[in-house]
Amino acid sequence: MTARQAEYLEALGSHPQVIVLGPAGTGKTYIAGTRAADLLRQRRVAKVVITRPNVPSGRSLGFFPGSLEEKIAPWVAPLTETMKERMGDGAFEIAVKAGDIEVVPFEVMRGRTFKNCLVILDEAQNTTPAEIKMFLTRIGDDTQVIINGDVSQTDLRETSGLRTVIHLVKSRMMPIPIVEFGLDDIVRSGICAEWVRAFEEARV
Repeated sequence: MTARQAEYLEALGSHPQVIVLGPAGTGKTYIAGTRAADLLRQRRVAKVVITRPNVPSGRSLGFFPGSLEEKIAPWVAPLTETMKERMGDGAFEIAVKAGDIEVVPFEVMRGRTFKNCLVILDEAQNTTPAEIKMFLTRIGDDTQVIINGDVSQTDLRETSGLRTVIHLVKSRMMPIPIVEFGLDDIVRSGICAEWVRAFEEARV
């Protein structure tokens, strides 16, 4: 829907690692989710791995019941809902049961190696430098990585790992595209764009 979204899609089609930044409503998560669904349906990857730091944006609702995977499920709902919409509920549930879609909490990621898959790190601005280093050193062969975040919305009190990665990519001139959406790229709704712009201008 925008030139920046076209740039994002082009980067996904030609690079094994892509960093995408920008405000809410620009399609960052939606495009990642639809690409994941399409690659899985076309059997171009063996698996889709979804993760995000479990830092709540605001006051916590308390502890979610269930296993680690069940606890993190609400945090990755924006991605999984997009995949369900693209694949259909039945195909999505079959893929989850078969292990073709895996939600991996950061707590159990150390020691893993991800091969022949698409790995999406959502809300990357809430990783610490140590966490994002651990994440990036899990990546094996034939794997595409999408790092998605908005550095203006970090919920951490310390340095954001996403900021660290952006600095490293730019200072070392690493061949990793950084796609940066702006306020003019918001496509969710006019109301969304109006609020994002209002908060941006008020620096809240």
